[in-house]
Amino acid sequence: MSSNPSERSESFFAPCPRGLEALLAGELRALGASEVAALAGGVAFTGSWETCYAANFHSRIASRVLWRVAEFAYANEHDVYAAARAIPWGEYFTVGRSIRVNMTAIKSPLKSLDFTTLRIKDAVCDVFRDAVGERPNVERLNPDVRIHAFLEEKKGALYLDTSGEPLFKRGWRRAVVEAPLRENLAAGILMLSGWKFDEPLLDPMCGGGTLLIEAAAMALNEPPGAGREFGFEKLSTLDLKAWNRVRDGRPPRNKLRPQLFGSDIEQRAVESAKKNLMAAGFYDLVRLQRQDILRLEAPAAAGVMVANPPYGERLADAEQLAAFYPELGHALKRNFAGWRCHFFTADLRMAKLIRLSPSRRVPLYNGALECRLFEFGIVAGSNRGNPGAR
Repeated sequence: MSSNPSERSESFFAPCPRGLEALLAGELRALGASEVAALAGGVAFTGSWETCYAANFHSRIASRVLWRVAEFAYANEHDVYAAARAIPWGEYFTVGRSIRVNMTAIKSPLKSLDFTTLRIKDAVCDVFRDAVGERPNVERLNPDVRIHAFLEEKKGALYLDTSGEPLFKRGWRRAVVEAPLRENLAAGILMLSGWKFDEPLLDPMCGGGTLLIEAAAMALNEPPGAGREFGFEKLSTLDLKAWNRVRDGRPPRNKLRPQLFGSDIEQRAVESAKKNLMAAGFYDLVRLQRQDILRLEAPAAAGVMVANPPYGERLADAEQLAAFYPELGHALKRNFAGWRCHFFTADLRMAKLIRLSPSRRVPLYNGALECRLFEFGIVAGSNRGNPGAR
């Protein structure tokens, strides 16, 4: 192990949308991470600070990169306080930095997680008060430093967040539509679709354009973190030379011009997509139009369709969708023969009601919401399959 602190291996955990753990593990290995282990909801790994910075800057799938600063056994709130009290927080950030403590627990026996979160905050503040006579301010909305606690039944861990704002916040979003797709989930869907950058890509229900923007960034090899700041920049452990190597060593943009197409039945959504594409610098790469997917003609003889259709919580919405899906199936057979069509939805009835046989069903989660990514290989004429497909 190197004696150089900047090269010493540290332990990290990168959470991500459930169902994308294998993709994230592959990303992290490619970025030089070691001891990569995909777990439910994220990936544990070890690496240098430069590896951490690269994961923040380049990963399209991670939601955050958390640095593990302590592991401990516990039976009560006092044990958790003592573990947090034993950490030399002043080595990691200065008292002038504002803090926030977040708690996640699975099968924890503690009666009040809110009280335990408060005790961790007290421990951090007590460490600073003893050392410098002051305590850091607590800031809920936009803290400089985020401390994450994770408690299992008998053991816990404390992490410092090296990302700051979640990594799916790329910094380009200007117009927000209803229920926008998170950027890292959109990137994962695109990867799972198998889309190759020289293939036409269409999002016929584009909303605010998230899938199209992620596709453009992927095709051009644009790092997702190029337009934002990170939490590690506010930590005392920042290795500026390593961070500069990551930031300045970014690969050149691909010269390939991807064939990207977007449409939506709502003009407001098309305008939102336009604003977001312009903010991201990709507007000239995408051909946008207002059009109903049921009347949309394929922009090429073959290609990849990726869409996040609406799905209803209310009974009226569910009934409307039940009537819409068969029409969608007919439209796909009529206008998109030769295309691979992917639909990401929480409406698990879709495969049955669209009356097409999915060639693949990938379980994914949008937050806590169970979803599926259905793939349909469209051929001309009838393509009815198993009506009970899930």
